Amino acid sequence: MGAGYTTLLYDAQSLETGIGDVAACRYDGIELGLGKLQAAGPQTVTEWLDEYDLELYCVMSHWLESDESVGEVAEATETVATLGAEFLGLLPPQRHRNDDSTVETWLGQVSDAARDADLTPVLHHHGGTHIERPDEVDRFLDAVGGLQLLFDTAHWYPYGEHYPDGDVTDAVERFGDDIAYVHLKDIVPTTDFAENRDALSTPDPHLDNVVNYFRTFTDLGEGVLDFAGVYDALRDVGYDGHYTIEIENQTEQPLVHAKQNRDYWRTVPDDSS
Repeated sequence: MGAGYTTLLYDAQSLETGIGDVAACRYDGIELGLGKLQAAGPQTVTEWLDEYDLELYCVMSHWLESDESVGEVAEATETVATLGAEFLGLLPPQRHRNDDSTVETWLGQVSDAARDADLTPVLHHHGGTHIERPDEVDRFLDAVGGLQLLFDTAHWYPYGEHYPDGDVTDAVERFGDDIAYVHLKDIVPTTDFAENRDALSTPDPHLDNVVNYFRTFTDLGEGVLDFAGVYDALRDVGYDGHYTIEIENQTEQPLVHAKQNRDYWRTVPDDSS
């Protein structure tokens, strides 16, 4: 079990800085996006990971929006595996753009390629995409052989049975056997949060709804989510995998946020029951 951090706050040109920042904050591992890995080059990324002594936990795919994007991700699985990643994260297409059969086919193609490369494919349920809600997660985990779940605390919150309370442990109760990897981020729901959530699930949501929904994500401990409860629930079902902190809105002083979130997460086991 290790603590990781994503590089969402760093672009392809500053990726080495991001990897160095994550290492400086004494994380154990890191998650990268496939596009940044391709831009920097696999050999260069390998050298950076070795230099900073970080394990590559997961590479997150492109959005699976077309046959072309699916083919590109499937083709990249061998390269991802050579970097030592354990997981390939799969990002569903935008909502109302494709039917279930097409999305199932795409997920199956990438999952098969990932498993052939000795990667574990993990489905990232995600607001505003084809797979947001618990029943949708169920449907695709059942349909696609070998696919496991990337549980994201903030993306579960709007659709969980305890909403608007900050308890997201129903995800663990329902999918404990399927959770292979975890994203941690907090959320500060605004007064119009439910309105933006619901609009995001409709065809062609307004850009304001998209922006206002995603701006509610924040640093650990700054929002409503009960992370000690998450830790307890996952421990109780025997989860012994990685926890990766995913911060995406704090664009100023990304190193400071990486450090603050690492410090916060160190306290969570002490607060758990």
